[in-house]
Amino acid sequence: MLGLLRPLLLLLLLPPPGSPEPPGLAQLSPGAPPQAPDLLYADGLRAYAAGAWAPAVALLREALRSQAALRSRLDCGASCAAEPGAALPAVLLGAPEPDSGPEPTQGSWEQQLLRAALRRADCLTQCAARRLGPGGAARLRVVRALRDAFRRREPYNYLQRAYYQLKKLDLAAAAAHTFFVANPMHLQMREDMAKYRRMSGVQPQSFRDLETPPHWAVYDTSLELLGRQEAGLALPRLEEALQGSLAQMESCRADCEGPEEQQGAEEEEEDGAGSQGGLYEAIAGHWVRVLQCRQRCVEEMATRPGRSFPVPDFLPSQLRRLHEAHAQVGNLSQAIENVLSVLLFYPEDEAAKEALNQYQAQLGEPRPGLGPREDIQRFILRSLGEKRQLYYAMEHLGTSFRDPDPWTPAALIPEALREKLREDQEKRPWDHEPPKPKPLTYWKDVLLLEGVTLTQDSRQLNGSERAVLDGLLTPAECGVLLQLAKDAAGAGARSGYRGRRSPHTPHERFEGLTVLKAAKLARSGTVGSQGAKLLLEVSERVRTLTQAYFSPERPLHLSFTHLVCRSAIEGEQEQRMDLSHPVHADNCVLDPDTGECWREPPAYTYRDYSGLLYLNDDFQGGDLFFTEPNALTVTARVRPRCGRLVAFSSGGENPHGVWAVTRGRRCALALWHTWAPEHREQEWLEAKELLQESEEELEEEEEEEMPSKDPSPEPPSRRHQGVRDKAGKPPRVREEL
Repeated sequence: MLGLLRPLLLLLLLPPPGSPEPPGLAQLSPGAPPQAPDLLYADGLRAYAAGAWAPAVALLREALRSQAALRSRLDCGASCAAEPGAALPAVLLGAPEPDSGPEPTQGSWEQQLLRAALRRADCLTQCAARRLGPGGAARLRVVRALRDAFRRREPYNYLQRAYYQLKKLDLAAAAAHTFFVANPMHLQMREDMAKYRRMSGVQPQSFRDLETPPHWAVYDTSLELLGRQEAGLALPRLEEALQGSLAQMESCRADCEGPEEQQGAEEEEEDGAGSQGGLYEAIAGHWVRVLQCRQRCVEEMATRPGRSFPVPDFLPSQLRRLHEAHAQVGNLSQAIENVLSVLLFYPEDEAAKEALNQYQAQLGEPRPGLGPREDIQRFILRSLGEKRQLYYAMEHLGTSFRDPDPWTPAALIPEALREKLREDQEKRPWDHEPPKPKPLTYWKDVLLLEGVTLTQDSRQLNGSERAVLDGLLTPAECGVLLQLAKDAAGAGARSGYRGRRSPHTPHERFEGLTVLKAAKLARSGTVGSQGAKLLLEVSERVRTLTQAYFSPERPLHLSFTHLVCRSAIEGEQEQRMDLSHPVHADNCVLDPDTGECWREPPAYTYRDYSGLLYLNDDFQGGDLFFTEPNALTVTARVRPRCGRLVAFSSGGENPHGVWAVTRGRRCALALWHTWAPEHREQEWLEAKELLQESEEELEEEEEEEMPSKDPSPEPPSRRHQGVRDKAGKPPRVREEL
């Protein structure tokens, strides 16, 4: 019954038809306690699926409001901490007791601790009931999957479509922009945003972010002003951004005190802080998880929406800009205060010490009481106190802790942990600069091809069984294969797709050449034999490499080899929205709605590994990209270049597509491999035999035309020197394939 009443109630809250919508996503029911976000969200999606756009908007907006209302622990926590008797005993905080009396006994501090905890819990419960209604936060608790959906701003994806159906284009654009900020690689939203920009009823100011924390907008404005050398105007915004950053972090820290079960079993195992069954072990385990969460708030506060990594040293960098701006306008006292705050993070920072000496010299006589900012002092002292406890738990309780701050003093870390942390730091994935490519000889102790380097592995490509390798072709070899493709296309030879303009898009011209077709063209003299031989040799080179990297214990066979060129058709690229090759998987039928990939016809189910060896990069667009199983969210992209191989397993774990080629001609060698010998590429074997026959016939002709003074047979090493192909060029010495 409640499920039926909820949509009816929210329908009554909608503004009358034709009335202006409130700016943004304002609260629909002022003063009313929030409802369960998960139920509202589910009802909103059902309404959306049924095409009931107005109820869908109301339900989704109320779900967003209710989810935001759950973040009220900050206010409750601050007010309850000030309640009489709710403060922790000073001895537990490391502070001296007010009166220098005898040391507290074990029972006394336990009673003080538990009494304070009970009073604080009672206060928080009553506060939550006043703010959230009967039952407080427990009534509105949501599962982790839903919290992640709100963190990814998924409700805004549905809101923008519902608003579009209701003809509220400005709000549709705002919702689309809000979702896109947090999901910048979402392909469908990228297209929707482009469509909104072309609509006459949508103004530029409609594209506003309804969720980004305020400190980011103010921070960006201050950077723009500093770039224009307007330090006086930038100063108040820099200060506002710093205060907003600290406030955002406090809100995050307050959320860390939420119910213990929200952390999830997986995090408990990862953090190594699971409950051991006893009273003190359980208290310690929960407390360690809270401290770990609080420390991560520094990264959350410093991470822009839609970004994967935080801005490095975000707080110290803001303080540096503040002291420099204050110095520019002559506020030397404030400049000293902020540069001293920088030195709290980095006491040996030479630039900060030099600036401090300069400011003090300009100020003249010393000012008593001039020191670092109190808010920064409090932050650092509190953070260092939490780090000490976490390192103690690491050393003695076996928990884990990844310190998010580069400024943590080395002396704070227990000596027994320093070597281990140093080793872990070396193993961490690169964040700021790519790893140095390692020679192929370093992987799996296999010596294969000199000069080939592993550029990116699965971890760096955000997936499984993916790799990017460079150096498989020299520029000269790329030129030979490009000429082969050009000569074959010039002769009207197309294979693989029966000469259609393009199998995937009408805006590109598609040319394909199989190894057997190349061998036949070389036999007839239409193309040079050097290119056809190299095509065979390179395909075997890729197969050997793919097997060594992905399947060293099980032989791989080539199942299909295709030299493919895609050319942009002039005059058809403006405002183009399609892809050169839509998202797909190579051995199964991808169902983006369910995330499933069905390994059944018409898919080539016997394909096990795929490879793309690029021949050029002198074109626009054409990057390969991998996506999530939804075929929308991009997880990695690779820019083609001569000799670069992208190899990956062919299943549903690697959906991929190709961005539109909007200018020029993109050529690559596409290869598929199989474990099944019965699906070995027979055309490849035929092409090899055909080219060998052609070579033997050519050698016989050369021998007949060149009379020998010596009746003895010519040594094989000299025989190749006299061979020429139809183009008059010496052929590449054939290696065993």
